[in-house]
Amino acid sequence: MPATASALLTAALLVAPPTLASTNEEGFLTLFNGSNLDEWIIPEGDNGHWKIVDGVIDYDAMSEAKGEKHLFSRREFGDFTLKLEWRIKDTPYINPNVAYVLPDGTHARGIDGKPLKLALPDSDSGVYLRDRKGKSQVNIWCWPIGSGEVYGYRMDASLPPEVRAGVTPKHQADRPVGEWNEFEITLVGDRLTVILNGVTVIEHAQLPGIPRRGPIALQHHGSVNRETGKFNSSPSLVQFRNIRIKPLD
Repeated sequence: MPATASALLTAALLVAPPTLASTNEEGFLTLFNGSNLDEWIIPEGDNGHWKIVDGVIDYDAMSEAKGEKHLFSRREFGDFTLKLEWRIKDTPYINPNVAYVLPDGTHARGIDGKPLKLALPDSDSGVYLRDRKGKSQVNIWCWPIGSGEVYGYRMDASLPPEVRAGVTPKHQADRPVGEWNEFEITLVGDRLTVILNGVTVIEHAQLPGIPRRGPIALQHHGSVNRETGKFNSSPSLVQFRNIRIKPLD
């Protein structure tokens, strides 16, 4: 093998993450082992805001990265079932623009014809599915509609009504702030099913145009005033644990 090719191979082996470890669940592989973030790409310049605390991934919504602040998986996936637990730690920000979402995914309007807005304590994160831009994000937040919806598709007025209704949760299955929740997310082709705490909130919803393969990401959300320490929008004050994935393709 030429020296240059040998050097490239050695470099690739050093950069490539190790083989994913199996879990006790048949076919599932671990994406977080409770002790390090080897399977994840920490944003450049993050400065320690995505970290491990007591065996869980902890985020304070204050990443100092100049570009993307989300935590992306090193690997890309096609069809899969993803299981993970998450909890919102706190809700210090009052969101004045929480929508009253109807079952068809549209927003309720008042007698003046304008969309109703609710002011509620809110923290906001989510899980990106094969998507670096976030349109196929499964939401984690405090809206009355509940976590598990796919905001990017629900709010896309160019999509057919049945698509927007399909990504709107049929149940509010979130546990109270501070308690752990579990997602089971299955994505096959462009069809998505989300089970939250044992309740199917999204079933066989279509995500037109979703990439065929891509990474998983844990979302950063919210901006903060560095001088006052107060948040300007709903922050990702979240923790994650027990992240495992079962490739289906």
